[in-house]
Amino acid sequence: MPDPRIIAIDLDEHTILWRSADVEQERRIAIFDLLEGNHFAPQREHADGYGGPYRIKLRVEEGRLAIDMFREDGSHLETLVLGLGRFRRPIKDYFAICDSYYQAIRQASPQQIETIDMARRGIHNDAAELLKERLAGKIEVDFDTARRLFTLICVLHIKG
Repeated sequence: MPDPRIIAIDLDEHTILWRSADVEQERRIAIFDLLEGNHFAPQREHADGYGGPYRIKLRVEEGRLAIDMFREDGSHLETLVLGLGRFRRPIKDYFAICDSYYQAIRQASPQQIETIDMARRGIHNDAAELLKERLAGKIEVDFDTARRLFTLICVLHIKG
């Protein structure tokens, strides 16, 4: 019986040079929420009919996202490589708005924080839709899974 979900996720720590406490918290929350509920269904049929659950590892290699997919027992299934060119702007915008949000939390009024948070969610939602679009025909994901994966893609892009 297929079980199209992620049961474990790792990030390639070699691509991450530094994380602030705020970013580390975002990473922990994204992973926790992702594992609590997600839909992740690779569209390529495997010879043995395997349909999940999946262990995945995200890494960035030569400017592209590599999604290594493994069976529940840890044996490698496949690797999907996705160009990240269309994500450069959303990642840059997301980093900028998150910086503003973290600063606002420390010194702004609740109304200012809410305004920045709405903008942050808007960028995040647009990026999740873009990710769903880019994965179409390769991996079927729901919106919440795409949002959390985008957060983790951003974490992989932190260079210091």
